[in-house]
Amino acid sequence: MRRATAVLVLPLLAAGLLSGCGASANKASALPTVKGSYGSKPTFAFPSKTPPKTLMSKVLRQGTGPVVGKGDLLVADYLGQVWGGAVFDNSYDRKAAAGFAIGVGKVIPGWDSVLVGVKAGSRVIMSIPPAQGYGTAGNTQAGIKGTDTLVFVVDVVSSYNKSVAGDPAAAVQKGTTPGITVKGALGAAPTVTVAKGTKAPTKPLVTMLARGTGPAVKPGLLVVQYAATAYNGTVAGSTWTNGAPAAVTVPVSGTTTAFDVVRGLPLGSRVLLRIPGSSGQPGVAVALDLVAQPKTAAETG
Repeated sequence: MRRATAVLVLPLLAAGLLSGCGASANKASALPTVKGSYGSKPTFAFPSKTPPKTLMSKVLRQGTGPVVGKGDLLVADYLGQVWGGAVFDNSYDRKAAAGFAIGVGKVIPGWDSVLVGVKAGSRVIMSIPPAQGYGTAGNTQAGIKGTDTLVFVVDVVSSYNKSVAGDPAAAVQKGTTPGITVKGALGAAPTVTVAKGTKAPTKPLVTMLARGTGPAVKPGLLVVQYAATAYNGTVAGSTWTNGAPAAVTVPVSGTTTAFDVVRGLPLGSRVLLRIPGSSGQPGVAVALDLVAQPKTAAETG
């Protein structure tokens, strides 16, 4: 679960496994019992009213996919519940996996500690005390108090490291966008230059820079790499610099967000996304690589 809502450059949509590092059978037995298989919404049966005082985890199903690395973008389905209390969040009802940078302080510490080193295709249960959850402040928006122990089931779908990119053999498109220059080889970090005096658009616009050959982007989670420059000329952010790709949400038809305009474009493409300014902030020009659209745990089985 995110420590805070993750952002790109604009308002958008946020250690080894402990059970394999000395957790005893007695300690593992203190974890709740989980009903449900990988990809299905789990339910818990709690063994006692008093939760464990330390971080605990167990692999309920061992996957056979690649190992999640520190700094990767982790794609997973999950359910979180207060120990003996209410479910406060889950991705299964949304029928869409979530994407989080893992192992680098972008999520609660318990997730960072447990999920680095797990193989894709695994189902993991975690019991997370307050110190490795939301601390003494809790999370009032989610109804989590500073004394609550949290229990998660996480179905690890896949992960993406810093080297992923669009198709290096994508077909470069002719045409220019006045005032904006994008340079850089496909499959590597681009640079975006906005000439002084260039005006931001009044609505999100997209221009194809290099056309990939993958499936058309559809509503749901989209893995991207980006480099962005504001219309005042300042660098607005880069996943290439941050060291990991990002996950954004492509909305359903009829919903207007900055990423509405990439729906239907082929994966593997590099596009120029131009975004209006708002609330006194300048607009942004983004060189965006459309990397992948991961499936949910239910879809991968």
